[in-house]
Amino acid sequence: MADAVYILGTLVALACAVLLARGYITGRKKLLLWSSVCFFGLSISNLLVFLDISVLPGVDLYPARLVTAAIAMMFLLYGLIWEGE
Repeated sequence: MADAVYILGTLVALACAVLLARGYITGRKKLLLWSSVCFFGLSISNLLVFLDISVLPGVDLYPARLVTAAIAMMFLLYGLIWEGE
């Protein structure tokens, strides 16, 4: 059951990223672009959570998960500070 939750979280973050990217393509608002990049990064981080806990329990992917999520949040922070209207 836990595996399904990890996969669902990854798919939801990916769906948010796609919808935000689609909104950027139609509206050309920079904040949508940075938000979609952030959610793509968060979906990668969620995928790493699934791989770390379920697929590769002997391998420690915790630092990679943290770095991926931090970089994704930095993109959103950049968009909020410099591109927000």
